Amino acid sequence: MEEVLSSSQIKQFIEEGFVRIDNAFPPELAAEVRSILWKDMDADPGDPSSWTKPVIRLGMYSQPPFIQSANTPILHAAFDQLVGKSKWIPCRSMGSFPVRFPSAVDPGDTGWHVDVSFGDHPTNFLEWRVNWRSKNRALLMLFLYSDIGEKDAPTRIKVGSHLDIARLLKPHGESGLSLVELVEHFPLLPQRDEITATGNAGTVYLCHPFLVHAAQAHSGKEPRFLAQPPLLLKNDLMREGETGNLSPVEAAIQMGISA
Repeated sequence: MEEVLSSSQIKQFIEEGFVRIDNAFPPELAAEVRSILWKDMDADPGDPSSWTKPVIRLGMYSQPPFIQSANTPILHAAFDQLVGKSKWIPCRSMGSFPVRFPSAVDPGDTGWHVDVSFGDHPTNFLEWRVNWRSKNRALLMLFLYSDIGEKDAPTRIKVGSHLDIARLLKPHGESGLSLVELVEHFPLLPQRDEITATGNAGTVYLCHPFLVHAAQAHSGKEPRFLAQPPLLLKNDLMREGETGNLSPVEAAIQMGISA
């Protein structure tokens, strides 16, 4: 497939840390995904009185609608442009799913963070780590499986924050920082503008793995369905001192550590 991202979109990804792709997968697939997820929740799509929790977390899913939505030709072409051909692993599962419901109750999970990508503590996510080469993770991705407006708990994004995280991580080498250690540095980072990841079902935000982001409470009317899977790497990203033929993901890291 021909390149799907323009030069201005590539520039936006490097400098701001994300690019939005509308109609990345068909809305019919989104509807199939929602139908499957509803069956796994103790809630009725037609009865708002049954929506008693602010968020319900569901596990990993590998049924065809999930896999098909993550592997459309437009997305594969974008992965090639941002990460490099043959450098990423196609998604074979989706999850976990934080399904958010309209609620005045604090969901308790709305803090700013970066998605960590490796560690030896499978039951303690806070001890997982991220390093300056983004070990294991090529992209953070936001798949919108329902229409998400400003009141529908869209993910919050700190524009350009991936550059700050690259600069912060570099001195810590291969071991990087844990999520707890990373968050401790957030008050010292530059102030960044914020945007929200809104869009119709079928929209996908492809984000740099270092992008600082956060959930928020749902003040709309309809449940919000969104997946936040990683795009995994086949091999390590940029080596120490490497500067030639950098992918946009690598170029953003280089820009951050060179600033």
